[in-house]
Amino acid sequence: MDDKQRFSEVVLPHVDDALALARWLTGNRADAEDVVQEACLRAFRAISSVGYANPRAWLLAIVRNTAFTWIAKNRSKVMVTTDDDATFERASLEAIGSQVSPETMLIEKADSEQLHNAIAALPMAYREALVLREIEELSYQEIAKALAIPIGTVMSRLARARSLLIQNIGKTGAGKAGVA
Repeated sequence: MDDKQRFSEVVLPHVDDALALARWLTGNRADAEDVVQEACLRAFRAISSVGYANPRAWLLAIVRNTAFTWIAKNRSKVMVTTDDDATFERASLEAIGSQVSPETMLIEKADSEQLHNAIAALPMAYREALVLREIEELSYQEIAKALAIPIGTVMSRLARARSLLIQNIGKTGAGKAGVA
């Protein structure tokens, strides 16, 4: 099997997941597309020399490393926020379905935005662990391998990320409840 065919079978099925992770790490679709393109080039260059049990986790690890390299080169050391809410709105509406009242859709959209903003506000180490686990559905072992950290660190980062999410959502929820 040549490298092109191997790349098509191993990498291409996971490009959507790679783009989703890159969006979470970079904060917007255009930057994420740049990161995924570079990650795919890196994956193609390594495709013949790498043995991998889980191609999805392998690609997501490449995307993660590429994203951090890209961010360090192209951004100052400030908080990254997401400016591409259209995708989240579409996903929210698809999940809700068409038989729901406009009020329910508005509440779901507000809840989704609140959760998205809370995740985006997490420190990068916690955000990446949470996104890999809860959104990309990688196992703890796969996350440990992708991030090159011990599994105990994965578990502690996830626990801390979840705790910070609860605190952040609790604060914004309390703030909304107090406004009349």
